[in-house]
Amino acid sequence: MKRKITIIGMLLLMVASAFAQSFTVSGKVVSEEDGAPLPGTNVLIKGTRTGTITDADGEFKISGFEKGEYILVFSYVGYQTTETSFTVEGDKSLEIKLKVALTNHGEAFVYSQKTYPITKTDIPKHELQKNNLGQDLPILLNFTPSLVTTSDAGNGVGYTGIRIRGSDPTRINVTLNGVPLNDSESQGVYWVNMPDFATTVDNVSIQRGVGSSVNGAGAFGASVNVTTSQPNDFAYAETSNSYGSFNTLKNNIVLNTGKINDKFSMLTRVSRITSDGFIDKASSDLKSLYMSGKYESKAGTFTGNVILGKEVTFQAWNGVPEEKILEGDRTYNELAGYDNEVDNYNQDHYQFMYNKALGAKWNLNAVAHYTRGKGYFEQKKYDDDLASYNLDDVVLGDTTITSTDLIRRRWLDNHFGGLVYSLDYNSDARLGNSPVLGLTFGGGWNLYEGKHFGEVIWARYSSNGEIRHRYYDNDATKKDFNFYGKANYQAKENLFLFADMQVRTINYEFLGFDNDLNNVTQSDDLLFFNPKVGARYYFGASEVYGSFAVGNKEPNRSDYTESTPDSRPKHETLNNVELGYSRSFGKSGIAVNYYYMDYKNQLVLTGKINDVGEYGRQNIDKSYRTGLELQWYVQLGEKLTWNANATFSQNKIGEFVEYLDDYDNGGQQEINYGETDIAFSPNVVGSSQLSFKPFKGGEITLLSKYVGKQYLDNTSTETRKLDPYFVNDIRLSYGLSSKSFKNVDFTFLINNIFNVKYESNGYTYGYIWGGETARQNYYYPQAGTNFLAGLRIRI
Repeated sequence: MKRKITIIGMLLLMVASAFAQSFTVSGKVVSEEDGAPLPGTNVLIKGTRTGTITDADGEFKISGFEKGEYILVFSYVGYQTTETSFTVEGDKSLEIKLKVALTNHGEAFVYSQKTYPITKTDIPKHELQKNNLGQDLPILLNFTPSLVTTSDAGNGVGYTGIRIRGSDPTRINVTLNGVPLNDSESQGVYWVNMPDFATTVDNVSIQRGVGSSVNGAGAFGASVNVTTSQPNDFAYAETSNSYGSFNTLKNNIVLNTGKINDKFSMLTRVSRITSDGFIDKASSDLKSLYMSGKYESKAGTFTGNVILGKEVTFQAWNGVPEEKILEGDRTYNELAGYDNEVDNYNQDHYQFMYNKALGAKWNLNAVAHYTRGKGYFEQKKYDDDLASYNLDDVVLGDTTITSTDLIRRRWLDNHFGGLVYSLDYNSDARLGNSPVLGLTFGGGWNLYEGKHFGEVIWARYSSNGEIRHRYYDNDATKKDFNFYGKANYQAKENLFLFADMQVRTINYEFLGFDNDLNNVTQSDDLLFFNPKVGARYYFGASEVYGSFAVGNKEPNRSDYTESTPDSRPKHETLNNVELGYSRSFGKSGIAVNYYYMDYKNQLVLTGKINDVGEYGRQNIDKSYRTGLELQWYVQLGEKLTWNANATFSQNKIGEFVEYLDDYDNGGQQEINYGETDIAFSPNVVGSSQLSFKPFKGGEITLLSKYVGKQYLDNTSTETRKLDPYFVNDIRLSYGLSSKSFKNVDFTFLINNIFNVKYESNGYTYGYIWGGETARQNYYYPQAGTNFLAGLRIRI
């Protein structure tokens, strides 16, 4: 009898569940500004931890709804979080339009940057993730306008770099949530110190030219503003794993708690990337941890970020001699003879961010930050003078030994910290959707302390040295303070006027040479004023803008330490004009930008030896860059789209003089070349992304990049150049979701499908010997056809 009752009960439950229907809520999330889909938007059922993210088309689907009232919360970086309430009585479809956010943590802008008269490109998270299979962030930015990338190891893992409009990394200002990322002394950015960084980046904004005021060094080619991911409101776990050529392997795990007690949330990522590299022994072993915790209360929003990075890379920074490439040995590494020729470095970033709305019109952002860096690169040197290491000659009987083989480590131990802030004001919006008047008052104070020292850890003839014999110490301190004010005034409904004034002061203390060639502590104080003005006007589906900006930039560390106060170079100044036009035609659009960048006292290598005996950079009186940047997109059909850009430019030095060492007669010879091209500045750069979506969730994309001829030095000599190259990649991707998984994404990337042999970087030097001028060229070859395959799962 009991068995019959149990069976009847089960049947009743099955019947009840059949009649208790569940429904699906789906929809699409787009930008209110231009109707563009917003992939990667977080969608959360309010009051729960259930949610999803939108796919590549901005679409979402959540199943399991019963009849009743619900609220969905939509959040996307750079846009206002939006809540939508609705009633479920059956399957439901929604269209959600998100407004541009008034603030963006860390680097606060008071309204959509579309009202700013600057030349910029935004790369959102979902675009970065398409190619994020282990290569460094510069490689993921490869298809943005006027940008050229390079990789020492030849496969995009390890030491990588970018040039924008021909400007090298030391002239590109980079900020991380508004905090300066450029090294205070060398002024470069070493992306290898932040492995798998792109996985927890929400947005990259590239301002070409001087751009609007930001913290850190002067922008002489561009500013790259990076915003990292913050915790989402719903819980999820994610893992990305990829493998490819040269034993490239990436593994990570991402965990998000969702909002706890409606106040606290936390995001954590752990990553490892390893690769053998294309160049012989150019291996990388990279580890990183990212943690972000957010607490929201009436007192404001508090966010803490921790970014820990550890890298060990086998060096390939010497490049490949030209004769080896001509012999067909493109992977040659002259450093491969010693098995520990590595760079071993830790870099850890700590940020504490605070955001508070001060009434309806004011908003405060502040970021306290600290960066700790410590590490070394190890080198084996052959037959080096003992005296160069403060070691005595070795006397063995009648023999005096003055040189030895040895292994040295050159250390950098630094601290960088400070505070950056901005206070934003927005007047009432009376004309259109933007404030009539927007104001930002911001700035920062930063302190850098760097210890530079060298140790001999082994020597064949150690002389009077002990283990870890320290042969030099060179400490430096740099204080950087700036403040700026920005104003954007909506004079008419479609006319925005912009002004931006920045004052920046620098105090730099360092060990350098005095006029008697003694090493003494010196200092330099600099004061810069960087004004910017412009206007943007909208009419119909078109817009035009124009701006004029002034930027000033201090010399680098070596410019100071390898000179005397008399030979010390001057700071550089850039006057920048930008003029732009864009128009949307619905399923297509075009943007055209003209720029003129006029330099005064630009620092370049000329080969001239200064009074310290160093080949320091020299100021040149006149040089300029001018060009036309084109961007376009076309919807060629329901399933086919084309995005492309091209830059045509001239990059000139008014009169260039080269200095060559004359070993026959002593001294140096001067060679006047007249007007020449600036080194590493191609006259043509272009890229294309042709995407085909054969079915929902699937995409096939042809990625193409063309870079014109580049000269290795400033002489415009055809025997010292990088040949133009045209490289094509194919990316195959497929994404799906189910009840068990929020997202499952497969990606297969084939790089350089036509196996083009090309070099993306190099250097050259020359001298006179035996009545002849000798030249030595070195290049950085990039990999031929190679692949990366990845799987990303979110639950």
